[in-house]
Amino acid sequence: MHAQVRLPRLISDNMVLQRETQLNLWGWATAGENITISFAGQQYETITPADGHWHVAVPPMEAGGPYDMKIDASNHLTIRNILIGDVWLCSGQSNMELPMTRLKDKYPAVIAAATNPNIRAFNVATRMNWQQPLDDLETGSWAMADPESVLQFSGVGYFFAKALYEKYHIPIGIIRAAAGGSTAEAWLSDEALQQFPAIYNALKLRDPKYLDSIRKADQKASNDWYSQLWWQDKGMQAPVKWSDNSYNPHDWKSMNIPGYWHDQGLKNIHGVVWFRKTIQVPASMAGQPARLFLGNIVDRDSVYLNGQLIGSTQYQYPPRKYPIPAGMLQQGTNTIVVRVINYSGNGGFYKDKPYQLFTPTDTIDLKGPWQYQLGAATDPIPPAMTFYTQPLGLYNGMIAPLLPYTIKGVIWYQGEANADRPAEYSQLFPALIKDWRIKWGSMHPMQHFPFLYVQLTSYMPGHPQPTSSNWALLREAQLKTLSVPNTAMAVTIDIGEWNDIHPLNKEDVGKRLALAARKLAYNDSLVVSSGPLYKDMSIQGNKIIIRFTNTGKGLLAKGGPLKHFAIAGPDQQFRWAHAQIVNNTVVVWHPSVSKPIAVRYAWDDTPEGANLFNKEGLPASPFRTDDFAR
Repeated sequence: MHAQVRLPRLISDNMVLQRETQLNLWGWATAGENITISFAGQQYETITPADGHWHVAVPPMEAGGPYDMKIDASNHLTIRNILIGDVWLCSGQSNMELPMTRLKDKYPAVIAAATNPNIRAFNVATRMNWQQPLDDLETGSWAMADPESVLQFSGVGYFFAKALYEKYHIPIGIIRAAAGGSTAEAWLSDEALQQFPAIYNALKLRDPKYLDSIRKADQKASNDWYSQLWWQDKGMQAPVKWSDNSYNPHDWKSMNIPGYWHDQGLKNIHGVVWFRKTIQVPASMAGQPARLFLGNIVDRDSVYLNGQLIGSTQYQYPPRKYPIPAGMLQQGTNTIVVRVINYSGNGGFYKDKPYQLFTPTDTIDLKGPWQYQLGAATDPIPPAMTFYTQPLGLYNGMIAPLLPYTIKGVIWYQGEANADRPAEYSQLFPALIKDWRIKWGSMHPMQHFPFLYVQLTSYMPGHPQPTSSNWALLREAQLKTLSVPNTAMAVTIDIGEWNDIHPLNKEDVGKRLALAARKLAYNDSLVVSSGPLYKDMSIQGNKIIIRFTNTGKGLLAKGGPLKHFAIAGPDQQFRWAHAQIVNNTVVVWHPSVSKPIAVRYAWDDTPEGANLFNKEGLPASPFRTDDFAR
């Protein structure tokens, strides 16, 4: 039942509406309710139909504002400070979701200068539903960019919007609908999933009773595991807790941090391991506010300074950056204690991350030997269902409510959660693009809106010899998706971090997506929007000649001779190859391969040293010329 006029969350103060196309306003009211909308000097009238769901079409408008909108019925609503500009949906998984607050140490000047009322963001809260598409969001509001609000903007989305605004000076609205760990199929509609019977028929979560039973069973298993661990942990049950400053660790052993305890004497251990380090604080740091950086920890941690808890993180990916209030640091001896819970995989501390305690004037390096003691050992935590990976749920909960809202296009950063199924992704991802275009196109003339996406960056250690890689195959699936009309891809292979699935350089990601938007969505035919993309090859004697599109002003070997090319003969065994730029092609060879048949470039999880670019500074996409099984 609907009574007075109610509006969706998206239609609210500070919103950005899409310019130069028909706009769709909608809401709910009692059947028969007369509704008048006054907007930008025009009036629009409608009568609420029997289903209580009304729509009003607004003719295309030019960029501008701000405007107010008045809605008059049995109640009266005013929506203030509306801009007309370009609206982009920012979707995918955690690298799109990751907010600017996680980047504040990398981009302090950018955040300090973020005041721009013409850049606005709406964050869609994570919500799943497997029974039906939802018609509205539970929470959310539009925010104008300033140094405080921007901390909650998508990092990729903000840098994308910033680059577009600086180029075109048109208001930009970004709608973030992204969920960490989500698979592509989680964002597909019921209709689209039907072309994947193995996925569609296995979806049992449509049954609310089954869903509830899974949630309850998983919660109980988790609660039981942590409860048992608590009572087994000798560090928490001892007469003097191991976090206490007065505790004497006389029998603790030594382990180097950073590193994993599997490599340092604690093999196949899950549970709790305590770490302790005594440091000497100079008078210049004593009493000062400080920060403690402890890299990344697998999986959970609680950190104590001189016996007082200063911070805790519940899963492995966020960087550990803990503030230390003024007065806590003492001149002379201070003790840092870290209680680490590992529930699966190898527990410990990420390598090549900052481990230090510092004030503006002094830094204490915390790398090296720490004392450690096993608090409790147990089996890995029982596996639980990851709901973000389940088909359909995120589409119904986070995309369906957006469909009436007119958008310019989509930017997408996802694929990590599908990397173990790259062949399937080559079908899922194009299906998702088609699905969304159909769904939005049912309400707007936008069946072919631009869809811009990020190719997976580098992650995990590289290999000393040429190898196959699921991440390389997933990148290939993304590369091939460029065959879908009106798509573009931002290559990021050069700005990843081998030890962090969430690399911090989100500025270049946003800028490269903006270059793609300039080419595809803003019809800038002169912009070079991509790095080199593999076109074709030819064999000349013992050499293979590789040709590319998107070479711009020419190919470039950045920082020295070309690296990370591999070549194979009829035995299909790849060897690191010599590679040289000749007349805007790349010539590849190896002295021991007399009859080459295939070349691969940057074909690894982290292809360290891969350095083929165009002279505009954009990296070449990883590629292979073969279709070998692996």
